Parts: sequence; C-alpha cells; structure tokens
Amino acid sequence: MKLPTPRWLATSVRNKLLAMALLPLLVVFPLLVLAIAVWSSITYDRLLITKVRSDLAVARGYFDQTLAEVGSGTRGVARSQRLLQAMAGDDLGAQLAADRQELGLDFLLLFRHKDPGSALPASVVPLLQTTTGHQGRAAQIVRLSREELAALAPQLLPRLNIPLVPTRNASPDARATEDRALVLLALQPVLDATGQPQALLVGGLLLNQNLDFIDHINRIVYPDGALPFGSEGTATLFLDDVRITTNVRLFQDQRAIGTRVSQTVRDRVLGQGETWLDRAFVVNDWYVSAYEPLLDAAGQRVGMLYVGFLESPFRWVRHAMLAVMGLIFLGVMAVSAMLSVRWARSIFRPVEQMNRTMQRVEDGDSAARVGPLPARDELGALAGHLDQLLDVIDDKTTALRRWGEELDQKVAERTRELEESNASLRLAQQQLVKSEKLAAIGQLTASIAHEINNPIAVMQGNLDLIRETLGSHARPVKDEFKLLDEQVERMRLIVTQLLQYARPTEYAGYVETLDLNQTIHDCLVLVAHLLAQTRIEVVRDLQATQRVGFNRQELQQVIINLLINAIQAMPQGGTLRLVTQDWTDEHGARGAMLQVKDTGLGLAPGVTERLFRPFFTTKNDGNGLGLWISLGLVERYGGSINAGNQEDGQRGAVFSVRLLTEPRVPDATPTRDGRPGLLQP
Repeated sequence: MKLPTPRWLATSVRNKLLAMALLPLLVVFPLLVLAIAVWSSITYDRLLITKVRSDLAVARGYFDQTLAEVGSGTRGVARSQRLLQAMAGDDLGAQLAADRQELGLDFLLLFRHKDPGSALPASVVPLLQTTTGHQGRAAQIVRLSREELAALAPQLLPRLNIPLVPTRNASPDARATEDRALVLLALQPVLDATGQPQALLVGGLLLNQNLDFIDHINRIVYPDGALPFGSEGTATLFLDDVRITTNVRLFQDQRAIGTRVSQTVRDRVLGQGETWLDRAFVVNDWYVSAYEPLLDAAGQRVGMLYVGFLESPFRWVRHAMLAVMGLIFLGVMAVSAMLSVRWARSIFRPVEQMNRTMQRVEDGDSAARVGPLPARDELGALAGHLDQLLDVIDDKTTALRRWGEELDQKVAERTRELEESNASLRLAQQQLVKSEKLAAIGQLTASIAHEINNPIAVMQGNLDLIRETLGSHARPVKDEFKLLDEQVERMRLIVTQLLQYARPTEYAGYVETLDLNQTIHDCLVLVAHLLAQTRIEVVRDLQATQRVGFNRQELQQVIINLLINAIQAMPQGGTLRLVTQDWTDEHGARGAMLQVKDTGLGLAPGVTERLFRPFFTTKNDGNGLGLWISLGLVERYGGSINAGNQEDGQRGAVFSVRLLTEPRVPDATPTRDGRPGLLQP
C-alpha cells in the first residue's frame, strides 16, 4: 500500500531536498548512536562482571591457601619431635603457645584421651573420620555454637557477640545477635615412634571479626591502584547471611559487621548454591559483586565469601563515555547537516528563484526575470533558457496587445457608427412592437366587447323584464336577482378594463402633481371597510418628500389594488406595512417610491415571472387583470412596479412602485441628453 505523502513535503522542493539531506542524519545517526550506546553498555557490564569474577577467584585462592596453611601447620606440629618431647616433659603448654603464635592460629589444643571424641564438641566429632591414617584432609570450615566454641577456646567468646543491624531487603530474622562461630579447623593425630596415636592436636582460626584476615584478602585482591576512577574494593565473610568480618563501611570508621545480605542474594547463593555475579546493593551503595557459598565438611552451605567494588565510579565513567560519544556524533551530525543543507540550498534556491519569477509573471509583472545564477550546472542553464523564453513571450505579447488595441479601436469606431445609425431604428422598432401589441389587444378587446356586450345587454334586459313582470312576486328571489345584477356588472367592468388598457389614450386622465403620502391616506379610507373585517395592523412609515406626476383616480386605482391584494394575502390577520421614500433613477430623474409589505405566505417560486400577465391570478375569485392594468397605468407615466418576497428573514411579499415627479412617456423619442420625453401636467 502506498503511503500518502505529507502536504508540507509534496508542495515544496525545498522541503524534499532538506528531507533527503537531513533524514539520514536525523534517523540513521541517532539509531547508530543508540546501537553503539547499547552495545558499549552491555560490553562494559560484561567487562565488570569478568573483573569481579577474577577477583573472586583470587580471594577464593587465598582462602583455600589459608585453609591449607591451617591444616599443614597443624600437621607439622603434630608430627614434630619437639611436640613429643614436650609431651614427655613439663613445658607442653609453652610449646603449644609458641607453635600457635608461629602458625598465626587462634587456638592450638592437645587431647590425650583414648577417646578424643568424648572431649570434642559435637560439630567437630564428624571430622575425626578424616584424621585416620596419614592422608587426612588439611583443614575444614566448621560452624560452631557458642557453647561448642567455649569448650575449645573460651577466650574467643567476646568475638561472637555480633549485634544484628537492620538491613534493607534482608530476609526476616527474629534474632538480635549472632553468637555462632565460623572456624577454620584442623584435626591431626599425634603418633609415637611406632606410629600409634598418642593424642589429637586441634588447631583453629576463628573468622568472626577477624579483621586482619579480611583486610589481607582485600589487599591481595584490590591492591593500591588496582581499581581506576576512585572505586573501592571490598571483601566480606558471611556466617549464613550475616557479615561476621568485612571491610565494608557502615559509617566512616565503623565496619558493617552484623549487617545482612539481601533476600535475593541469600536465596541464590545459600538457597540454590549458585555463585552471584551481578550488581548488588551492599549496605548503602551499589557494588559490582561476587558471592560464593562456603561449604563445611558435610557439604552444607554455612556461609559466603564476597568480593566487590563500587559501581558508581564506573557508572559515571560509562555515562561520561556515552556523553562524549554523543557529543562527537552530535558534532559530526551538525557539520554534516550544515554541509548537506548548503549543498541542498545550491539546488533549491535556483528552483525557488525560477518559481518566484514565474509567479511574478503570472501576477502581471512581464519584466520579471531570473537573472544570472552562480550555478554553472543544469539548473543555471535552465534559468537562462527560461529568461530567453520569457523574452520571446514578452515580445509576442506586446505585438498581440498592439494588434488587439488597433482591432478594438476599429471595432469601437464601427460599433459607434452602428449605434448612431441604429438608435432611431431601435426606438422605432420598440414603438412598432408596442403598437402592434396594443393593436392586437385592441382588436381582441373590441371583438370581446362586441361579442360579450350584446349578450350582457340581452341578459340585463331580460332581468329587468322578469323583475317588472313578477312585480311583488319577485321578492322571494330578490337576493338572487341582485347577485345576477352584480355578475353582469362585473362582466361589463372586465370589458371596460380591457378597453382601458388597449386604448389608454381614450381613458387617460388629467395629470396632477400629487402628494404620495396623502394619496395613501385617502386610499386607506376607501378600504377601511375591508380592514375592519380583518385583524390586520396597518403600520405607516411615510418618509417621501418628492411629489409625483400622476392622474389622481388612476393612482388611487393602483394603490387600492395593491392594498386589496395584501389584505387578501392575510386572511388570518397580520401586519400591513406602507413605506414611502424619495428615489432617483440612473438618469437623475427624481421621484418617490411606495412599498406595500404584507406578512402573508409570500410569492411561490415561479409566480413572480407571471404575476403581471393578463388573466393570471392565484385567487379563486379573481380575473387576473388588476396587476396587469396597474402596471400599464404606472408605466404610462414612466414608472415601474416590482414584486418579490421580503428579505432578512421576514415573511410575506413586497410590492415596490416607483413614480416620477415629472412623468415621461416610455416610448417617446429621447431628448438631446438621452432622457425620454416628459408628459406635461
């Protein structure tokens, strides 16, 4: 599926070129930086884990060496001749003390019982099995209770009372102190000259609060200058999950002895027997840590050996490296973007300049040109060709304009001649058309009058004869006779109105200068009986000051006809608004205008075009001649009548009658100033 192109990209060459230039920089470079950052972070973490794994191997090597030294030292004393001589003399205690101090042990004891197991603690008895023969194991890790240590070396008991410090994320423990001992213990038989066991030599090194031992491990694993960036290395021995000796600081000079390892590390190392190689929160900071379980002679996990170093210096170094890398990439991106934008500008600037030139030409500036460009490539050549093309178009346009002006001048001269010669022809044609129309209507009305007046006379005569013949017997049908008389009179009036329109000169009245406002007042009096039968409110807004030239009876006939139409358009009542105002036509002739507005249903679509045609009506009882005759009367004096619906959201129809102060005959020959001739009152 084709993806839609954004509008900002589809409508601009500049945007397209900039997108082509900057898209690799804004997308590929950040992705590359992100990939390198992720790869470097993973690699850096692996290096740190590899480092702490090697540190743990060194610490474990020294720990095993210490175990071997405890075992070999105890074995050496057990097999020495001086021990046998001391056993035979009285200086056994002094000799054991000297040997203990030389070996660096916390205690060195000799048991002469035939059954040494009866004098040894219960936790040590299983080690007797390893002392038989000459191939016994050197030394073992033993976890002793307070009572068991008291049986061996009561002078070491003060080092057992380690208060447990509440530690974040540690497993729950109801104890308040740690009073057990973690001891490196060696049992060696003392043999006489015949190889028979005479006694049992027990040598041990207590690890609880053995600061010299843990500091020595730390110095071996992390000598001065071994860790860069100010990181600090630490080592710790755990009895189960309690730090019994460590160089991790709880405060400035207080070691974190008595604190405990987190639940997660405890479950992994002591619970599952695995080696932890990862980040770990140690007391109060994050360390790159390594934990390894310590096993006793029975293979039980009794403690842990820990080494680690502060992570924060390495983390800051890593962040600094990423920041430097990001700055380098950012600099490269900035330089690349500048060069890309500069090269893109050398392409889109000529294109934009040509586009602006074409836009100016389209706006009418025919002199607009691209001009010389610094580019010597295809775009520069295209700009030169465009200027040449515009020069050719300008020359051709100038020639066409000159020819067009000459042609327009000739056409204007010919048209003026034709207009001067055809002016009288058009007037004569208009007069002839109207005369023909009036002649046709006159013939039609004369024929109608002849054909209708005779039957009307016969009908009227017979009505009079019937009325005289019946005499008083005609009273029951008096109303019917009256209705017949009215209809006969109505037919006679229709014939008279037809003759009045067909032969206006025979019915024309005397022209007067009338006050339009006063004439409206007079007409309202004449239709007052019709208004009294309705709920129509008459609103007058009579502002006209110009008088009009018209026959009084004919003007009243026009106004009354419009009033009656408006009254009939509002059978349920409404508002009849009469507005007059002064007006001036396009020739400067002045006059007054009357607007008759009703609030009826208004004029239906298509009615306006047929409204002033003879015999067209929208009423059931009309003859369709009222507006037709009114239009003829108004046009006779140079005026006009227009009809339409009200605007501005108003309901109803509006009829506008424009009348002149100096009436003129519409079809008269114009005067010198182009105005039609005037009717003189």
